[in-house]
Amino acid sequence: MNNYNNIIGGKEVKSKKTFTSFNPFTEQPIAKFQASNIKDVDKAVSAARAGYKKWSKIPAPKRGEILLEIASILKKRKLELAKLESTEMGKILQEGLGDVQEAIDIFEYMAGEGRRLFGHTTPSELKHKACYTVKQPLGVVGIITPWNFPIAIPAWKIAPALICGNGIVFKPSSDTPLCAYKLVKICEEAGVPKGVINFITGSGSEVGTPIIKHKKIDGVSFTGSRSVGEFVTQNAGLKKVGLELGGKNPIIIMDDADLKSALDGVIFASFGTTGQRCTAASRIIVHKNIFKEFEETLIKKVKKLKMGNPLKSSTNIGPLINRAAVEKTHKYTEIGIKEKAKLLCGGSSPDTRGFFYKPTVFTNVKPNMRIAQEEIFGPTTALIKINNIKEAINIANNVDYGLSSSIYTNDLSNAYLFIENTESGLAYVNAPTIGAEVHLPFGGTKNTGNGTREAGIEGIHEFSETKTVYIDYSNKLQKAQGIR
Repeated sequence: MNNYNNIIGGKEVKSKKTFTSFNPFTEQPIAKFQASNIKDVDKAVSAARAGYKKWSKIPAPKRGEILLEIASILKKRKLELAKLESTEMGKILQEGLGDVQEAIDIFEYMAGEGRRLFGHTTPSELKHKACYTVKQPLGVVGIITPWNFPIAIPAWKIAPALICGNGIVFKPSSDTPLCAYKLVKICEEAGVPKGVINFITGSGSEVGTPIIKHKKIDGVSFTGSRSVGEFVTQNAGLKKVGLELGGKNPIIIMDDADLKSALDGVIFASFGTTGQRCTAASRIIVHKNIFKEFEETLIKKVKKLKMGNPLKSSTNIGPLINRAAVEKTHKYTEIGIKEKAKLLCGGSSPDTRGFFYKPTVFTNVKPNMRIAQEEIFGPTTALIKINNIKEAINIANNVDYGLSSSIYTNDLSNAYLFIENTESGLAYVNAPTIGAEVHLPFGGTKNTGNGTREAGIEGIHEFSETKTVYIDYSNKLQKAQGIR
């Protein structure tokens, strides 16, 4: 079993202790990583500060060339990395390939931003005076990522942070550190100077908290649970903070919808990645006129889903990330039964090795039940019956989260009412609640985050500051706001 180190200042650095990562399918150990501490964080921050001072002086178009090289290497190693995701995270191979493709796409997109990083110009209210804005890096940014998209989510943060000229302290999830390590090594291979990206592993309390609180870190970008997001907000101080904190995402299916398309979308959104997506569809809101037909057909399709080795092409559902995730998913099954929802299928773990849980569907679900309100992050979804579009939208909005929402309908009125009134950062019509494209903003409302967005031009905003510049070439004192 290999022992992997932190990467600080371009060097492999050990800490005093190690921890072990596991394969969620075989439950066997994969590798050992450093269980770092606050002293390691301090070293990483110092290295990132030195790296930032050099990296930020490289012209942004030249930084973009390095990002393009990262994308090129990712393309060459796409299958290798996807297999690693299946091994370390449990994602089925096709989804692993998609995860790596997202990383390729975001590095390519952000490479192009190296020739933009647009500010804007505007007329002055005074004669012989120019006014414009420019983008500048924050300085050193802390990046803390989850395990469910172990290459894509780090890439979504690292790519814009790099193109803006920042130094980085990167802490991945302790469930998927090897995927993160491989991504950092690819960045170095592509030409990112030593010390610009500093990779440090360990627990949230020993590594994550010091990053969040560190006075010499200028910004923190975190993806994870709402409770940790609240901790970040309370402890980060005045540094810039970007949060993406999950969802309780609805799919509305009206009685004029294409049912085949809607069923395919529900299967993919509810059970893809074994339900371990912040955009997973865990509430299916179905019109009463088609409810029974939809319910019966859905259960037939769900029962055909095959759990197993995520590396096999025949597998539809991989394992959950760890034992705690299995236990949490089953806890919500017990809650649903206690709340008098009807369990249609699933609801237990199969008698096999690996952290598996059967795809689970509840019906007769009321909007205020806990299984319809709280994020489960497992292969569980709830069917809710509605009478009309107004009721559907009200139920869809009746949660604390607001990440992604969807409607299946062939009625333009329904579609536009949904778009206008859904309380979410993403709105899909005749598509499931997933599939973000890297040139568009990603993020949510309400308890899904703090208003920041990732990807697209918003990714640049997250990892940069705006400087306003005034140049007075009148050769005399000019007073603004009409002061005489």
